[in-house]
Amino acid sequence: MPDSQSLTDPYAWLEEVQGQKPLAWVAEQNVKSRGILKADPDYQKNYDSILSVLDAADRIPYGSLRHGHVYNFWQDAANPKGLWRRTSIADYQNPAPHWEVLLDVDALAKAEGENWVFGGAVCNPSGKRCLIKLSRGGGDAKVVREFDPESRSFVADGFILPEAKTDVSWWGDRRILFATDFGKGSLTQSGYARIVKLWKRGQPIAAAQTVFEGDVKDVLASSATSSTSAGEFALIVRAVSFFETEYRLVRDDGAAAQLPLPLGADVKGMTGGWLLATLRQPWEAVPGAASPHQVRKTFPKGALIAFDLAAFARGQMPAVLPLYAPGPRQSIESVATGRDAVYVAIYDNVVGSVHVFRPGKDGWAGKKLALPGNGSADIASVNDYGPEAMFSFNNYLTPPTLYFDTGNDAPKPIKSLPARFDASGMTTEQFEATSKDGTKIPYFVTRPKVMNGPAPAILYGYGGFEVSLTPSYSANFGRLWVSRGGVYVVANIRGGGEFGPAWHDAALKENRQKAFDDFAAVAEDLQKRGLTTPKQLGIMGGSNGGLLVSTVMTQRPDLLGAVVCQVPLIDMIAYTHIGAGASWAGEYGDPADPKMRDYILGYSPYQNVKPGVKYPPVLFVTATSDDRVTPVHARKMAAKMEALGQDVLFYENTDGGHAAAADHKQSAEMWALSFVYLARKLGLK
Repeated sequence: MPDSQSLTDPYAWLEEVQGQKPLAWVAEQNVKSRGILKADPDYQKNYDSILSVLDAADRIPYGSLRHGHVYNFWQDAANPKGLWRRTSIADYQNPAPHWEVLLDVDALAKAEGENWVFGGAVCNPSGKRCLIKLSRGGGDAKVVREFDPESRSFVADGFILPEAKTDVSWWGDRRILFATDFGKGSLTQSGYARIVKLWKRGQPIAAAQTVFEGDVKDVLASSATSSTSAGEFALIVRAVSFFETEYRLVRDDGAAAQLPLPLGADVKGMTGGWLLATLRQPWEAVPGAASPHQVRKTFPKGALIAFDLAAFARGQMPAVLPLYAPGPRQSIESVATGRDAVYVAIYDNVVGSVHVFRPGKDGWAGKKLALPGNGSADIASVNDYGPEAMFSFNNYLTPPTLYFDTGNDAPKPIKSLPARFDASGMTTEQFEATSKDGTKIPYFVTRPKVMNGPAPAILYGYGGFEVSLTPSYSANFGRLWVSRGGVYVVANIRGGGEFGPAWHDAALKENRQKAFDDFAAVAEDLQKRGLTTPKQLGIMGGSNGGLLVSTVMTQRPDLLGAVVCQVPLIDMIAYTHIGAGASWAGEYGDPADPKMRDYILGYSPYQNVKPGVKYPPVLFVTATSDDRVTPVHARKMAAKMEALGQDVLFYENTDGGHAAAADHKQSAEMWALSFVYLARKLGLK
C-alpha cells in the first residue's frame, strides 16, 4: 500500500516504474541530459578511455576455486553479455590460461530472444551439475535453470525455477533447498521469499517438501549449505531483520532445529564440521546453551567464533571457540572457509591484512600471511574441496595483484593488472576530520604531489549497512580526474564497517544524522587544508551513498559545487513501500513509527528540499530495471527540484538493475556522463 503522503505528493505518478507517462518523462530527461553532456568534447574521450579499460584483454580474470578448476565470468567487446568459463587450477597460474567456455550468454540471449544478464552459478558438490541464474535486464529477479558443464547444455528435466527473487542451494548432488515466490502470501513485506522447500531429483516441483516458513514481517528466508570433511550440512537462514538472524540445521528428514546462536550472529561459512560466525553484539554463551564443558563464556562485539556444528548435529553440547577479537580501530572485513583453513581479512585503521586460522588440540591457531601492506589485502577465493586459496592486494595508486597459495600459507603473486595511469606524480594521504560530536573520521586523499592551490575534488562516501570503503585502485579516477589535476577523496564515515559493528551502529536509525555530519566534516576539513573550495567540491555516492549525498546536499549546500547521486534512496518517508525498502527498517527505522518518522523527517532529502534555497547542481543516475531500490526515488527528486528551478540533470538507463549498467558499454556511458558532469561543474581543465 502507498504511504499516505503519496496521496498528496504531486510526483507520485512517477512511482509507476513501467508506466507509459513516467517512461515518456524519463525519455525526455535522457534526451536532455545526453544532449548536454555528450556535446562536451571530453565525453567521447572519457567514454573511449573507460571502455578500453573495461574491455582490456590484460585484465585479471578473477575466478572461483572449485575442485580442480577455476571458474570465471568474462565480458569484453566481442562478448558484451559475457562468457562463463573454466580452466584447471594449474593452467590458471600460467600467464595465458586455456579457457573452456561453458556458457556463451550472448549466444543464449540471441537464440532465445531474451535480454539475459548472467546472475551467477551454483554447482553441486561433485561439480557435475550447476544452477545458472539469469535475469532480464540485470534486476534481482532471476530465472534458475539446471546446467550440465560437461555437455555444456541445460538439463531439460532438471531443476528449473521461474523468474523471481529466488534463493537456491544444493544439498548434496541430488536435491536442492530453495525459497521463491510460491504465489499469494508467500513473500515477506520486503518482497522476498519466506518459505523454504526441499526438492529432490525426480520429483515434480509440486511435491517439494516445506522445511521452513517464516513470518511475513521477516526480511526473508533462505538456505546455506556446505560439503565438508565432516559431512553435508544444510542451514535455514531466517532474517528476522536486516541485522538479526536465526539459523536452523536441517536434518535428513527435512526437520529443522534452531541453533543456539544469538540473533546478532552472522554466519560466514562452514569447514570440517565447524560453523564460523562474527558477532554484531556481545554474546554470553551460558551453560546449557552453547558453551563447552558447561563453562560460561563471553565473546565481544565484532569477534569471530567457531561453533561445533557437527557436535550439535549429533545431539551433543557444541563447543564455541574464539578465533579473533578486533580492537577499537580494527574490523573483520571478510571471512572465507576452505577445506582445511579459515581465512580472515582484518583491517587496522582501514589498512588490510589476511590471517589464516586452523583448528588444533588447544583451539584455533592463527597467523598473518605475507602480503603487502598499506592498502587492501583481501581474500579472492578459497577451495572448499582442496587446500588452495587466492588473495589480492591493491591501493589507490597500486594496481591489483593476485596471489596464489597452495595451502602452505606462503602466497605467491601470479597475476598483476598493468598500470592504467601514471601514478609517479601522485600521492595518497590519510587524514582525520573532527565530526560535530568530536568523533575522529578518517579519510583518504589521492592527489597530484604538486598542487598550485585548491583544486576540483570529488568526495565519495557510503556510510551504511556495515559496508567498508577500503583502498582500491580506480582507473576511472586515476585517468579522468587525478591525472588532470583533480583530487579524489574517500570518507570512512560512521554507518560503514571500517571499525566493526560499533562504527556501523553509531549511525543506525535515530543516529543517522551522524553519518551526514561526518561527511560534511570531511568536506569542511578538505577546505580547511586548502585542498579544495566549496565551488570546486563535488560529492558522489550510490544506493545508501545516494541518500548520503542527497541529504548533505540539502543540509549543507554551502559546502558544495556539484553532486552526482546514483541509484539512490531519497524519499525516506515512503521508502518502506518502494522496492525492497521494507527490508531496511533495521538500518533506517520504520517511518510508520511516529517517533522514527520524526527522526527520518528531519533529514529525508525529498521532504527537505525547500523553495528559495539554492542547491548545488545535481546529476541523478538510475535504472529502470533496478528492482531493489527502484528508479522512483531519483525520478521524484529530480522532478521536484526541477520544478523549484534548480540545476538538475537526470539519466535513467534501461538495463543494469541496481548497478545501473548491464555491460561494459552501459557502464562506460554512465561513468563518462558522470565525469564530464563533474568536470564541467567544478572547473577541471
